[in-house]
Amino acid sequence: MRIGRIKHFRSRLGLIFSIVFFSAIGIFTTFGQEKPNFVFILTDDQSYGYMGCTDNPIVKTPHLDALAKEGVLFTNAHITSAICTPSRASILTSQFERKHGINFNSGTSMAEEAWEQTYPMVMRQNGYYTGWIGKNHVPVGEGGYDSGIMESSFDYWYAGHGHLGFYPKERHEIFDGAKSETQVEVVGEGVYDFLSNEEKLEGALRFVEKRPENQPFMLSVCFNLPHSAGTSSMEMRETDDTMYKSLYRDMEMPLPNHYVAKKDIETPKLPPTIHKAEDRQTSYAFVDTPTETKERYVRQLQAMTGIDRLVGRLRKTLKEQNLDKNTIIVFTSDHGLFMGQFGLGGKALCYEVTTHVPLIIYDPTSKKSARGKKSEALVQSIDIAPTLLSMAGISAPTSYQGRDLTNILSGTEASVRSYLYTENLWSTHFGNPRCESVQNKEWKYIRYYKNENLSARKIIKTAKEMDITPAGMLYKVHDSDIAIYRDYVEGPLQGEATVYEELFNLRADPDETTNLANDALYVTKLVEMRTVWKKEIQYARGKGFPKVVRYTADSEVERSSGIEPK
Repeated sequence: MRIGRIKHFRSRLGLIFSIVFFSAIGIFTTFGQEKPNFVFILTDDQSYGYMGCTDNPIVKTPHLDALAKEGVLFTNAHITSAICTPSRASILTSQFERKHGINFNSGTSMAEEAWEQTYPMVMRQNGYYTGWIGKNHVPVGEGGYDSGIMESSFDYWYAGHGHLGFYPKERHEIFDGAKSETQVEVVGEGVYDFLSNEEKLEGALRFVEKRPENQPFMLSVCFNLPHSAGTSSMEMRETDDTMYKSLYRDMEMPLPNHYVAKKDIETPKLPPTIHKAEDRQTSYAFVDTPTETKERYVRQLQAMTGIDRLVGRLRKTLKEQNLDKNTIIVFTSDHGLFMGQFGLGGKALCYEVTTHVPLIIYDPTSKKSARGKKSEALVQSIDIAPTLLSMAGISAPTSYQGRDLTNILSGTEASVRSYLYTENLWSTHFGNPRCESVQNKEWKYIRYYKNENLSARKIIKTAKEMDITPAGMLYKVHDSDIAIYRDYVEGPLQGEATVYEELFNLRADPDETTNLANDALYVTKLVEMRTVWKKEIQYARGKGFPKVVRYTADSEVERSSGIEPK
């Protein structure tokens, strides 16, 4: 992180922040704090079944289980795009990727105009003290991650852009002042510093001396765990908590249902012309063997128990600070991850393993009769922002595409939509296809398009022959890629034909094992779901060009800067 750039923004925007801050103080001093506080917790790569309350029989997550028991657990929550950057951008903006236009391959960064409409900025504009702790993986403004916009947008910032790794001090200097070494615990120090108001954490950026006690707050806590890259960097160091060395290692870890080792794959889940699995990023190669898969699962569960412990300490701190009765907690993940099911690894597909995530909303201000429930409603990550704003008594921007879930929380409504729409536009030399899906509680339809991307293996081969660093050729996005991405977005809306379809009966086949698209018995259902798809993709696209700015290797060369993979 560039501390000098951050200090410059602090100086330049200090007067503006002072005006906003003292205006908010005037409002909340006069009337007292009536609005609730919020803590939003986002994990990374956490599929639905990674907690006790979501039926995992092994993992120890007592604090998350209690949160679900005391709040509302949504059992049918889905993300919009099953890959980090677009999913997190969707949560921030309450927009599908097809509308917000940001992905690793899009060549774009979120424009400041769009950033001002994200949930933390709208809440800040309406008097909330805001904090961001942990990971950010959405580029904002000219220069993307180097713009300094996000750092200067919050009253409290203790975060790094891109991956944190299990030992975040090795990647981001902002964390150097933490006493802990491991990610969850470093993040936990930031959470405690924010809530306790003690201002003892060196490195945290504060644009107001102390968090005013009579001003409501919005704190976003974003992890890079149990992400596969984060867990791959676990080393069982001497300084690690015992949990990260021995927990679950005395147990025989099960393989997931329908696991297939690479050597045993006879018929791939998807045709090789559509999903080029041999080009998959090597970081997901652990799924190829049972031994490595089980080892990674142990690490993921250890990370989940670490996150759970943080949630317990967070709630304890809230109680100690007399904040527990007026602080709403929301917990979810940005997407799931394949662990060798059907021989698949990674994400960026539309199957349940990658799109189905946990969502818990705990509201201590609600009636007790509305708590301790499970909801089977079809909800999505884009619903979080409008729900937070509604609970804060703030009108949502008209740009939002998500739904307000407060009536489901209160029990006055059972649903907010009939169908979910998910998509993947991250189709690159790493082999993943473009696809979209629509589903209700019983049926799911997925459609795929031609995958004519150059093979990552060929790129690596050429790089080695020319003595070029492969990472530069694999991860740098150029101006020409913007046009390719835009064609990915608009093509299906302009008549691009699908080359493969899938139809699943989720009630009879929740693991999506049997494709019924070519079964004559289900022709009527297939036609019906195609009609639903057409309507949903048009809504997802919205109107107008996305509010983005150019962010490519070419743009950063012109700015005399370089983009490093995040």
